[in-house]
Amino acid sequence: MNLLHLDASPLGQHSVSRELSAAIVDQLAQEGPSLQITYRDLTAQPLPHWTPVFDAESPAAQLGQQVMDEFQAADVIVIGAPMYNFGIPSQLKAWIDRVVVAGQTFRYTENGPQGLANGKRVIVASSRGGVYTSGPAAGFDFQETYLRTILGFIGITDVEFVRAEGVNISAEHKVKAIASARDSIGSLATKAA
Repeated sequence: MNLLHLDASPLGQHSVSRELSAAIVDQLAQEGPSLQITYRDLTAQPLPHWTPVFDAESPAAQLGQQVMDEFQAADVIVIGAPMYNFGIPSQLKAWIDRVVVAGQTFRYTENGPQGLANGKRVIVASSRGGVYTSGPAAGFDFQETYLRTILGFIGITDVEFVRAEGVNISAEHKVKAIASARDSIGSLATKAA
């Protein structure tokens, strides 16, 4: 089984989403010792924003193909995705623009678009400064809704979220939110065994 691990937070060792994505990958690796892991740090090695490439031999085209190959080879994808300004970081959006490609991960048909990336499982380690699953800010969640929509568009319907919400409310709330998210990792990971 192949696992692709992505991190998109620029906060380094202070990142909650990085901490959670690493814990998810560690749990999956313990349950499946033969797991092949590919790691891509979208902040340390950012992808340039997508522009059309007409030369298949250019460095941009080769990088795009490498990103697509990593994605296509993955059975499980773990994404460390913090919420920024109610959405996802631009580093993650640049990666998405490399894998949502007509003819490769979706196609247009007479009945509308059809996803071609079926059979993959995605686990998103989500961190949020506030609370967006309920309450007055729920309508501002364009992070989880976007990720579910774009992944579903390419045929991935097995999408799970491990959330640490309200990490900027207080130090105590942050500790509780991370502990709650870590507790949920065990039940997610056992599905992969």
